[in-house]
Amino acid sequence: MGIPPKKIKNIDRRSREYLTPGEIDKLIRESKKVGRYGKRDSTMILMSYRHGLRISELIALKWSQIDLKQGLLNVIRLKNGVDSTHPLFGPELRALRLLKKDSSDTEYVFMTERKSPITTSTFRKIVSRAGKLAKIDMPIHPHMLRHSTGFKLANDGRDIRSIQFYLGHKNIQHTIRYTEISTVRFNNFWKD
Repeated sequence: MGIPPKKIKNIDRRSREYLTPGEIDKLIRESKKVGRYGKRDSTMILMSYRHGLRISELIALKWSQIDLKQGLLNVIRLKNGVDSTHPLFGPELRALRLLKKDSSDTEYVFMTERKSPITTSTFRKIVSRAGKLAKIDMPIHPHMLRHSTGFKLANDGRDIRSIQFYLGHKNIQHTIRYTEISTVRFNNFWKD
């Protein structure tokens, strides 16, 4: 029996575990250009980022959770998370309406061409490919989209409790990490 290879720590793979809003925009733009399913792929990245969805929550998303008329998303959290209802804004509504036209007869939002739900493996490949095409200088993975949501909301000055409930964390300790790196927390330290 051989010795298993030593696991590489994330800090040795990449300098951070989140993407900037500009990098997210590049991911969405590049994923839209690739293949026949660019519309679907870019919408998956957008929804994951805008709503802090885990990969398992994203691929399990059903049309019954989405109210396009009222602009609401019923987020069903996994991993003992707290479910919530999020508003849907212009970019998500437009992207989802386009997808709905193509898949009005499906239960799940994100489908393969064989009409089965996207797998976690497929979404990992979509995100990785989009990261390379967007020329992001580190390997990226889907959970970075969720982290990016937390950091964006913290940098926008959202209160920690709101971020906690938006991300579905039962324990606020899981949310505090997003305020630790918030760039705005030091803005008023020096009055020059």
